[in-house]
Amino acid sequence: MGLRINDEMPNLHVVTDQGAYDLHDWIGDSWAILFSHPKDFTPVCTTEFGAVAQLADEWAKRGTKVMGISVDGVEEHKQWKGDIEKTAGAPAGFPIIADEDLAVSKALDMLPAEAYLPDGRTAADSASVRSVFIVSPDKKVQLIMTYPMSVGRNFAEVLRALDALQATFGTPIATPANWEHGQDVIVALSLTDDQARETFGEIDVVLPYLRKTRMPA
Repeated sequence: MGLRINDEMPNLHVVTDQGAYDLHDWIGDSWAILFSHPKDFTPVCTTEFGAVAQLADEWAKRGTKVMGISVDGVEEHKQWKGDIEKTAGAPAGFPIIADEDLAVSKALDMLPAEAYLPDGRTAADSASVRSVFIVSPDKKVQLIMTYPMSVGRNFAEVLRALDALQATFGTPIATPANWEHGQDVIVALSLTDDQARETFGEIDVVLPYLRKTRMPA
């Protein structure tokens, strides 16, 4: 059985270009995003790491740490960051895991157990390492996204999803399709109308099972 939503993120010991960490210690009391890539010095991955670098202030506003994963070594990560920063016009201040033995990729169920890195490999040998994990402060996986190699990830959507997760975390609400931070939210079905009014104030009963209210402060 692979990693699923609401599973605890494994407390893996990881080596990065900024030192070694146990994941739970690195997460601490923060939200965290781990985003993975099949190889350094590849075009789509470079633009994606650049997008994450450009959003540094947004991650910080949300109390969220970010960490990359790539199956190359520490020295390659350090060199690659020069390219990332050149194309993004922003410092890449987040750590990148050096997953040379694929231990992290396998533990997070991104590659089969028998996967290995052959000599002269290309990104295709680790193509499925293209995932995003959002982890809450209780170390539980709250969201998983996986993309093919040909499609660059939309980190504005990752940011939007993070906003939705933080808004609904421990609160009996959900967010509707295309929701943006500050818009109305959906009252959870676990609350009656009276309980919803007591909790949130005014509610808009669109349908008996679809009730909206203002986003809680």
